Amino acid sequence: MSIILADRLSKVYPVADKQPGFQGTLNHFLNRKYRLIPAVQEVSFLIEPGEVVGFLGPNGAGKTTTLKMLTGLIHPSSGQVQVAGQIPFRRKAAFLEKITLVMGQKQQLLWDLPALDSLRINAVVYGIADREFQRRVGELAEMLSIGDKLTQPVRKLSLGERMKAELLAALLHRPQVLFLDEPTLGLDVNAQVSVREFLRDYNQRYQATILLTSHYMADITALCDRVLLIHQGSLIYDGRLDQLLAQFAPYREVKIELNCPECESNLADYGEVESVIGRAVRLIVHRTELTRTVARILAELDVLDLTITDPPIEDVIGRVFRAGQVAPIG
Repeated sequence: MSIILADRLSKVYPVADKQPGFQGTLNHFLNRKYRLIPAVQEVSFLIEPGEVVGFLGPNGAGKTTTLKMLTGLIHPSSGQVQVAGQIPFRRKAAFLEKITLVMGQKQQLLWDLPALDSLRINAVVYGIADREFQRRVGELAEMLSIGDKLTQPVRKLSLGERMKAELLAALLHRPQVLFLDEPTLGLDVNAQVSVREFLRDYNQRYQATILLTSHYMADITALCDRVLLIHQGSLIYDGRLDQLLAQFAPYREVKIELNCPECESNLADYGEVESVIGRAVRLIVHRTELTRTVARILAELDVLDLTITDPPIEDVIGRVFRAGQVAPIG
């Protein structure tokens, strides 16, 4: 049985439509008019227990609105949603005990107190006995490598240490479903890697279900086999990440170092020119044309070096969103 179900889930916001000037203000006061702004439009998907799913979309696509409906923070305008067998917007205790929401730009820990004090408050809220509290804190702190930081005031922790402490607080009640909205936002590379490793270990140890949004594609590639793509409020892809790359990236990236800058004039004859910086050139070439094109480049251009790689996943996802539909690109 699916642990997350969204069926034609939609959210429409009424926004007051006010004209400028005194007359517009008077009309707005006496006869207020609204226009409807669709944020999410008939989004449907199922997520099975233990899955780690990436939820991707450009800013304003509807990701956070969808997460808020799944966690019960806002009521959907239409459609159905169930999480762990519960209706989220009813906000029953049985539901709240099974989920957690972590937002990279928000914090729940008290700024001037040690993180351990906030954790004790969480333990009381969730009815966790003291012995079990000590055991869970010790286990999670060891997984996060943050045990020696929990007695320090939160304001004295680094950003990475605060994020780890936030994760510990969010997982203290051992939820079945984790909604993570940009959990590595603003962290340095080492802290990002540490958080990813923890989430992978936590998923494997407790079979927790994770729905993850992130603008750092390394988070997605490291943790998610399946991705959901949302664009302008509509779901445009639901499937495996490797299949997405195969479908939307039927091309390779060819990097060339030229001996003669004047050769740049005819580079478009060999593929799509991504960039030209000095003598360094990046070309996008369709896979079916790769062998013939590389042979032409080597025969016709004065090449010092040439490498062929898959394009960065950020470029692939960007092309999908620029297209705005599920159709092969290239």
